[in-house]
Amino acid sequence: MTRARSTCFESPDSTARPGAFPRSGRRALGVAVGVMGLLLSGCAVGPDPRPPSAASLHLPGDFHSPSGDAADQASLVQWWSSFGDPQLSSFVERALAGNNNMAAAQARLRAARAAARGSEGALLPALSAGASASRSETVEGTGFDNSNFQAGLDASWEADIFGRLSRTAQAARATAESSAASLADVQRSLAAEVALNYVDARLSQARLAVARENLAIQDNTLQIVGWRADAGLASEVELQQARAQRAQTAASIPSLEQSFQSAANQLAVLLGVAPGTVTAELDPARTIPLGPDNIEAGLPADLLSRRPDLIAAQQTLVAELARVGVAEAQLYPALRLSGSLSSSSSVLDDLGTNIIGNVLASLSAPLFQGGQLRARVEQQRATADAALATYRQAILVALQDVENALVAIDRTKVRETELATAETAARETVRLAEARYESGLIDFQTLLNAQQTLLNAQDSHTAARAARANASIQLFKALGGGWQPAALASAQTGSQ
Repeated sequence: MTRARSTCFESPDSTARPGAFPRSGRRALGVAVGVMGLLLSGCAVGPDPRPPSAASLHLPGDFHSPSGDAADQASLVQWWSSFGDPQLSSFVERALAGNNNMAAAQARLRAARAAARGSEGALLPALSAGASASRSETVEGTGFDNSNFQAGLDASWEADIFGRLSRTAQAARATAESSAASLADVQRSLAAEVALNYVDARLSQARLAVARENLAIQDNTLQIVGWRADAGLASEVELQQARAQRAQTAASIPSLEQSFQSAANQLAVLLGVAPGTVTAELDPARTIPLGPDNIEAGLPADLLSRRPDLIAAQQTLVAELARVGVAEAQLYPALRLSGSLSSSSSVLDDLGTNIIGNVLASLSAPLFQGGQLRARVEQQRATADAALATYRQAILVALQDVENALVAIDRTKVRETELATAETAARETVRLAEARYESGLIDFQTLLNAQQTLLNAQDSHTAARAARANASIQLFKALGGGWQPAALASAQTGSQ
């Protein structure tokens, strides 16, 4: 990891409002403010917390697999609407609103934003005020009565000479932005998971329809064979073969019903409701929805700003780089300023007539720590190097996801087309075989083979359509679709 130079920062506006303090304390406060202004012109140590540039990542200029020229970010945000299935769109939108993983990610984002605000608050002076009143009276014997009133104002501030506090704030802000990106990544993954399970449910329904259609064909065949056997035109072997084929088809139906119910239950959990709740909404069965014919993938470099998991890894790297500066700042002296204004009186009305002000500056520097501080610096640098490697690996995985999805879309289209042709031919073969068997022109085994071929062709065609739909979903997910860009923009300002 390349080490950047230390960066100097300009002093912020440290102008105080003396009107908020008694007149007698303004001089001491003015001296403290002047010292603070001089010290704020220091330099922050450690590397500049910036992610590597796109050029240094050596991204390819284009994807190897066929893709469009440019992807439309607006169409990626709600990509599920391009499937033309209102039920799918309803499920995805309900999941984004009610999923428990979404709620957990939102809570983590709120916590990270609060931590960022706390880190930024450490750059400002800390003020505290106190007041007390006491009364003593003689209970028995001679003595005197006494009242005492006290009020005070304390202030403390650490001069961020070497950037320990500013680097801590930078790390906290980057962590908050990483949490915002993680929330967006939950949205991205959740939308895809809902769509994939929806396709699984529709696939199970379609395969059930195929099995039941073929079961009806085989029931009719079994009846015909039974009549022919009674008339002495068919053997007992043919009758048992017909029964066996019919039973095998019937046995597949319970498994398909189980697959459908599992997909429906998983959909319910993704929506944040009890299993079984959405099963009725999947009735009646519908055709497996397909995505658009052409999905534009854009350029590989677009993924850096489009995929929230990459943004999260990038901001994690920025946070770790900032923490290197925090660790290095521990090697240098720390200057802290404190001041106080106090007044006491036996009469409440005279409390503000006699005010005492104090200003204290303290300087502390590490002399001997047994190498602990430098070890922490090296440890943090190693952590930053690991974050950089993780970021680079995440980019490679993202490129792989897109390439695989592009290939899958291209190949599943071809496969579905060929299987549609095979299904048409198999259906015509069964029609001809049934007619010829009834006329005694072919043997029974030929009819059984034709019926089994039809069942396999229909089932394979249905599965190919689902695979094509899943490939489109995976491509939308790989491109970073399914999250709102405003989720990251709002992370910079924090929750209101």
